[in-house]
Amino acid sequence: MDIFCRIIKGEIKSEIVAEAEDWLAIKDIQPQAPVHILIIPKQHLELNQVAGEQTELLGKLLLAAKQVAAQLGIAETGYRLVINQGKDGGQLVPHLHIHLLGGKTLKSSL
Repeated sequence: MDIFCRIIKGEIKSEIVAEAEDWLAIKDIQPQAPVHILIIPKQHLELNQVAGEQTELLGKLLLAAKQVAAQLGIAETGYRLVINQGKDGGQLVPHLHIHLLGGKTLKSSL
């Protein structure tokens, strides 16, 4: 069981920023920006396994990012969303999650 599943089950404490039926938003323990939030689906899912029935959940995760950005006061100034997939993509936990980064001017990463 990955660390996100354990956080969702309440086995590991985390600083929760927001929560809904389908997702959880927590502070990243190794922030890369003043605001660094992880938005995690409560259903264990890996991006390469996403099928048609999960498209609604993917939409909810993007709307969650918008909601959390507004809640934290960075929606108007801007923020970045990042999804890493697989080892070569920099993914450390094999559970789909969105990084919400902001709180300062971010340099282009491309």
